[in-house]
Amino acid sequence: MRVLLVSTYELGHQPLSVAGAAAALRGAGHEVRCADVAVKPIDPADIDWAQRAALSVPMYTAMRLALEAGQVIRRYKPAIPLCYFGLYAATAESLPVGSPSDAAIAGEYEAGLTSWAGGGPAGPRVALARRSNPTPDRTGLAPLDAYTRLSAGGEERLVGSVAASRGCSHRCRHCPVPVVYNGRVRPVEAEKVLADIEALVANGARHINFADPDFFNSPRHSTRVLTAFAGRHPDVSVDVTIKVEHILRHRGMLGLLADARCAFVVSAFESTNDRILRILDKGHTSSEASSAVKALREYGIEIRPSWLPFTPWTTLQDLVDLLNFVLAHDLVDNVDPVQYSIRLLVPEGSLLLAHEAIQPHVSGYDPAVIGWSWAHPDPTIDELQTTVAGIVESGLGDLPRETFERIDGAIRAAAGDISSRPVVGSLSKGAVGDRPRLSEPWFCCSEPTRSQLVALGGQPSNAG
Repeated sequence: MRVLLVSTYELGHQPLSVAGAAAALRGAGHEVRCADVAVKPIDPADIDWAQRAALSVPMYTAMRLALEAGQVIRRYKPAIPLCYFGLYAATAESLPVGSPSDAAIAGEYEAGLTSWAGGGPAGPRVALARRSNPTPDRTGLAPLDAYTRLSAGGEERLVGSVAASRGCSHRCRHCPVPVVYNGRVRPVEAEKVLADIEALVANGARHINFADPDFFNSPRHSTRVLTAFAGRHPDVSVDVTIKVEHILRHRGMLGLLADARCAFVVSAFESTNDRILRILDKGHTSSEASSAVKALREYGIEIRPSWLPFTPWTTLQDLVDLLNFVLAHDLVDNVDPVQYSIRLLVPEGSLLLAHEAIQPHVSGYDPAVIGWSWAHPDPTIDELQTTVAGIVESGLGDLPRETFERIDGAIRAAAGDISSRPVVGSLSKGAVGDRPRLSEPWFCCSEPTRSQLVALGGQPSNAG
């Protein structure tokens, strides 16, 4: 079977999800072409060639764009079977899978995708069976220089993205991962991870992004991978994602991260309000987030926090407190400005729906946003979120510090609080000079930009 694999967005990285799917399909004898609309529009000739098309949906932004891309493909070739695969394929109500030939597969999707490609059943929508999958095959994808770069030490490095595990051992209520994996972790064989890294380095990568939901979910497995990596590639750096509680629980592994030239750690801080953190079941407090910043800096590693500023329980003071935390911990240059605009998503099946705190605020399910609608009891907060999002989008290309100042001014003006701004670095000082960062600023839970949607709209829409 001739299968077109489509990626719409993977945080600016060469799409690991498509590379994994391509390896499984080619290993089963299927012909595969790959398209990444984050780099260029789908070639009409590829749609004409394909007998089936599968779209990768590993995160919210990708899902929003994939729904648009699926419509574009169907307008061009109405009868082509479509499959949506990846984490967000569990959002059943939003997926156009009414035809018997269509499918959606979340979790460990390779076996179901291969079966579907051959005309067989895709199996359960959520697949969690442990399987040994082939090393990702990146043939046909755009080269690494078309994707995000690491800016560090006055130079830019090409970046490759791999994963040492899938799933997560935790069940944060607002996260889409536990909706699919329900506390399970699926490690990827260490030698296959290392083989993928070898191939990326051979193609120019000098920085490796570990895309695991939490790199310390399986500490012994992570240790094996990281130790082997550090020994084989002494000139290649890494970044990882780790929960606050894991940073503090596994302090003994932070030296290993430093030995592996960890440029930074991403961590979901979300809020500085401990009540909100409890509702989300984050497993840490604001004080512990502060400790995590300091613990990593003891090893010369910077943290890049992700935030969830706008929830039904957020107050104006909470927003000021978040800004004050960023300033006091010298994190202005560590935070992508889009983080200040993130609004809580409540996808289908969200664990948050069972919590009494959310129930007064949600209304109906809205397929257009792939989640349940909610409104803040204070309209000022929702209006401020719109304002901040506008500042972020208008500031694309500006330095994070410049955009932060505009956001800080808007939030403090709304809160009537212009006097509590702390001294920068009063609680923790970061590295002097430019902080390591990736050139792709967007986050998996952000709304698609106008330019992303326009790029999709520019694809074929009226051929026969």
